Amino acid sequence: MANPRSLVFALYNHWSVVEWLVQRSREQPAFEAEQVLGLIGKVDPSMTLEVREAVLRTLTNAEILQVLPRDELLQLNAHVLEFVRGLTREHELGLSAVLQARVQGIREATARLNEALERRDLDLLRQAAVQLAELFRQIAQQLDQDRHAILEIAEKAKASDSQIPAERRYRQVLQAYDDYVEPMAAMMDSGPAGSFYRLLEEAERRLDYSLEVLTAQGALYTLRLLVRQAGFQAKELRRLGREVLKQCSDTLLPLREELRRHNSLSAAVSQLLGQVRKRGLTRTFRHAELPLWRAERPRRVSVGDEVRAIMAEARDFQAVSLTFPEEASVVSVTELQLVDGVELRERLAASGPVPSLLDWLHAQYAHLSDATLLRLYHELINEPDWHFEQEGQKRISELDRLRVTHYPHGIFAR
Repeated sequence: MANPRSLVFALYNHWSVVEWLVQRSREQPAFEAEQVLGLIGKVDPSMTLEVREAVLRTLTNAEILQVLPRDELLQLNAHVLEFVRGLTREHELGLSAVLQARVQGIREATARLNEALERRDLDLLRQAAVQLAELFRQIAQQLDQDRHAILEIAEKAKASDSQIPAERRYRQVLQAYDDYVEPMAAMMDSGPAGSFYRLLEEAERRLDYSLEVLTAQGALYTLRLLVRQAGFQAKELRRLGREVLKQCSDTLLPLREELRRHNSLSAAVSQLLGQVRKRGLTRTFRHAELPLWRAERPRRVSVGDEVRAIMAEARDFQAVSLTFPEEASVVSVTELQLVDGVELRERLAASGPVPSLLDWLHAQYAHLSDATLLRLYHELINEPDWHFEQEGQKRISELDRLRVTHYPHGIFAR
């Protein structure tokens, strides 16, 4: 189990890295160690490889990153993920079923509160009030998180490339509306079919009545304060529910209607154009229904001056004899600069640590041209058998005619 102090201290020291990992966790739930090291290097390019590895060890020891069982992949601690998403407003859209279950939990807690009032059981009344207050807090937190998640979904859909088809751009918008907003609207209906406001009103009335009973009996001030605060939470939750539902509906409904209108218009236009293409404009439309922009124009086929000029040239055409060029001389082997790839790789494997591959090639094969050296350099660093590591500092390599500024690839350990 993670030490809370160590975990919080590691979060304080490496917050920027953890924040980037939380953002990347939307697309990739687990990371390889090399990916985390690369991400740490992007956050602070001045870190050396040893410092990045030390940061990775710190995050792992504090259990911010946990190793998956039967694997070597790393995954963010679930508590850390929820905590950072809550602070950075990066929450995923919750499930409407979870919200409905919590709302139904208000019914059971209210029934327990009524039982406590009938039995004059102050301990049971305290437990029911605490349970109601916790349910109100959880529902309010989920509503606030879902509101920010829906706003982010809408912003991403609006900011996406306009060249992408509307169905793909607004796919997540439609899913959020169908899976969350519509069930939420049905649950928050103020009529007899809705359960949100009805249960909240019942819980609010019972809490107010409990406060009156406790005040008349002279109960402890802490108990009366608890019941009063729970009643205030119920009133605030009713207001928050109306506000979140209205904001979510106002955000997603225009995008949903735009997509449906676009789909209906596109389907109608495509069907009409298909009929015109197959049957013709006159047979598709009756004379009374023809568009106003249609105009009948007489058509006459005539030969233009360009066609006459082409026909005259074709009539006076005479074939021209062409002499094929002589065969080009064969390029000598020395000019091709052939390199023994097997010998090169054996020599590289026997050289031990190589800080800069390009400088090593220039030193070992000084007779080769700059283009050949660069070609060999790119071939070697792209081969999967070699484990090259790229340094974080620039280096200038002097070749025969070129001066290359690069981040050198090298082999530091076998």
